[in-house]
Amino acid sequence: MMSFDTYLFDLDGTLADTVADLTTCVNLLRGEIGLEPMGTEDIRVRVGDGARLLLQRCLPEDLFRGKLLERFLVLYGEHQCDTTRLYPGMADFLAAHKDEKLAVITNKPFHLSRLLLADLGIGHYFSLLFGAESCTTRKPDPGPVLEALRRLGAAPERAVMIGDHHTDLRAGNGAGIKTCFCAWGFGNDGGQPHDFRAETPADLLRLFPPA
Repeated sequence: MMSFDTYLFDLDGTLADTVADLTTCVNLLRGEIGLEPMGTEDIRVRVGDGARLLLQRCLPEDLFRGKLLERFLVLYGEHQCDTTRLYPGMADFLAAHKDEKLAVITNKPFHLSRLLLADLGIGHYFSLLFGAESCTTRKPDPGPVLEALRRLGAAPERAVMIGDHHTDLRAGNGAGIKTCFCAWGFGNDGGQPHDFRAETPADLLRLFPPA
């Protein structure tokens, strides 16, 4: 059996269900500029590539402005922990692997990601967090994955990228490590090859038992 000691996680749609709070904040912003609210499912399919692209997908092209992104991030900072929760089973996986190399690589802004991980009570498990601005590139570029491996002192052949979106799979594949698609999340695999598939968070412990 292949042995791993390094697990790189996406955040939204992988570790935590954040879609309700994202929907709240998108709709608060839309309301401020006179637009009708969007449904949760409409938001869900637009998540995965960072706040800027999320907002661009949720506003008419002629209305998007940088200042609206700044306002959205303020709103999200105020509401990101209202209803967001860990997916059942994720805490068990993290506890079982607490002595191994664990990191989060997300396209969410770093400071919001750090606060969210702390609020969820799992920040202490991760020795490394990369947010949107932590590297010169973002997922799906493999750069953040390669830099995370370097900082962790991790062997690529013993590392796996775990995420719910094709951007996670592309980043992991591009870095030459194994990938695991999380089918419970917001995204889709986009036709990207992956080495493992987890239908539920509980599957992760079966796929990757602790050493």
